[in-house]
Amino acid sequence: MTWATRWSRFDTHFLELVIGLGLLLVGLFQALFPILGVTGPFPPIDTRDVDLRSTAQVPDLASGGTSLRGTHHAELAVGDPGLWDRVLLAAPEVARAVLIIVILSILLRMAATFRGGDVFVPANVRRLFAISTAVLLLGIAAPALDMLTTNALVSGTPLEDAVEIGFEVRASTVLLAILIAALAGAFGHGTRLRADTEGLV
Repeated sequence: MTWATRWSRFDTHFLELVIGLGLLLVGLFQALFPILGVTGPFPPIDTRDVDLRSTAQVPDLASGGTSLRGTHHAELAVGDPGLWDRVLLAAPEVARAVLIIVILSILLRMAATFRGGDVFVPANVRRLFAISTAVLLLGIAAPALDMLTTNALVSGTPLEDAVEIGFEVRASTVLLAILIAALAGAFGHGTRLRADTEGLV
């Protein structure tokens, strides 16, 4: 017994095209370009949005090549960043890009299974759980990396007392990860149900 859907070959190709385009854009603008900024060929990332401990105006508070511009939400600017500064500034964005690339790559493999009109295959259950894990890391690990790298950038400078070093978990991202895990469970149930039904035929 085959559990078919109305999903057409055109739908599959269109979905693969959209996911592939997303992979290309994320890979270029969120991963490759920041990495090239660290290594030299491209202009490096030299700013980071931060929160301040006070809502008082901070008029270009500077410490060496690092400065703050803003009020409660400020921009941490690193003038002429060295290699280590470039790594710290680019690391969170590159980490997010890697996780998004992982998610899109898994979705691309899932899309390939739609060609037969059957989404309830065991591999898709594992893929959905992998996507759930990657989304959870986006909500927890990426903000933690933001916190660690920001702390490293201002540590030992007069700016250290002005910048709020905090770690905020995005509840919406965690909820999305839970929902995807629940969807994976539903896929697993559908896969088992199909196997049981085929066993009766």
